[in-house]
Amino acid sequence: MLESVSPVRILKPRPGFGQIIRPLKGSVVASPVLADWDPEPDYFFHWYRDSALVMDALRVLVNAGGVGREAVAHFEDFVHFSLALQKLDGRTLAATWRERCAPDFVRYLRSDSELALLHGAAVLADTRVNADGTLDLSTWTRPQHDGVPLRALTVLRWIRDVQVDADVDAALSELVRADLRFTSRHACEPCFDIWEEERGRHYYTLCVSAAALDAGAHWLERTGDHEIAQVYRTQWQAIHRTLDEFWLPDAGYFRSRILSDGNRSAKELDISVVLAAIHTAGEGCAHTVRDPRMLATLARLEQLFDAAYPINWNRAARAAPAMGRYAGDVYFSGGAYYFSTLGAAEFCFRAALHADGAGADVWIKRGDAFLETVREFTPTGGEMSEQFDQRTGAQSSARHLAWSYAAFITCVAARRKVLAEQHD
Repeated sequence: MLESVSPVRILKPRPGFGQIIRPLKGSVVASPVLADWDPEPDYFFHWYRDSALVMDALRVLVNAGGVGREAVAHFEDFVHFSLALQKLDGRTLAATWRERCAPDFVRYLRSDSELALLHGAAVLADTRVNADGTLDLSTWTRPQHDGVPLRALTVLRWIRDVQVDADVDAALSELVRADLRFTSRHACEPCFDIWEEERGRHYYTLCVSAAALDAGAHWLERTGDHEIAQVYRTQWQAIHRTLDEFWLPDAGYFRSRILSDGNRSAKELDISVVLAAIHTAGEGCAHTVRDPRMLATLARLEQLFDAAYPINWNRAARAAPAMGRYAGDVYFSGGAYYFSTLGAAEFCFRAALHADGAGADVWIKRGDAFLETVREFTPTGGEMSEQFDQRTGAQSSARHLAWSYAAFITCVAARRKVLAEQHD
């Protein structure tokens, strides 16, 4: 995972765009592999969402004693890099930048009118940036509103759990306040989903936004900002209530999205709902691993992928289904994802923390079954890509996906925690 954090020794040429990307400290690329859709995807970008999840996993490693001062330095660099991004302004791009692009890449470029709107809060909704701290000039699905609240949650957890240098305190405060302001203003606006495919209101985005506002309110109260803390707490409560609109009682699951055009989506049953429960790590009962509706959603997802993926049809009794994103996925193999299967495992271990006796043992066994599936489809060297093929189990899509490794780290940490509590 650390190969994706501050990958300053890697140069990423994008000749079609007339670019050579020289990463800065604090950047976190989704994958350090130099690919160019040949056929592997080019993931050498700093995604707001992925980078937040990786830095949160790094915090978990620090707490477990797996890494030391190096990790704290990475986090501090991440904070400074993130703050610098807020100064990006599409209106200040050199007029000649298009001249450096290859003619056959023109169709992949953003328009001048779109770039002219890219400043201030719009930069935070821009999904991803280059690892050198410059704007992504390629067409992509935007806006996206999940990455910023995830970053706020990550930074607030670092503040809570890890001692950082005092001279970083001001930067931490500035970044958290900016991310909370963005979340407060844009959480309920339509945007693209976690997979960057459909525009609407999304369960995952609303969940992480509500969690960030709640955590931010607690932090602001401790700093003496009671008035704005109350505003955020009121918003958190309002957003939390809207999540009930996503429950489909007849279908027996939380739908992942309500589309802006009013149509129903074929992607409503989606692993992102389960990921929302573990990424927010809520302590309440509703919309957490303790919510019976969430348990029903996980069960429906297991049934879906168990039937859909040939690699699940003859699996060992001790193994759980390999999990994907949603029905009919066509991205690369359209198959199982490491972070989906690990997310299901982590959900089970977190559920075990709230169960007693035999109930906890059942959840641990269920989580271990998902880990057994991950073990089966992970090479002996431990490499994890984005997907493993639904028919052959071979790895596909982006190699060395940082999110896959982050999901493994947080999953194992959840398992160790529940086993430690059982022992106590």
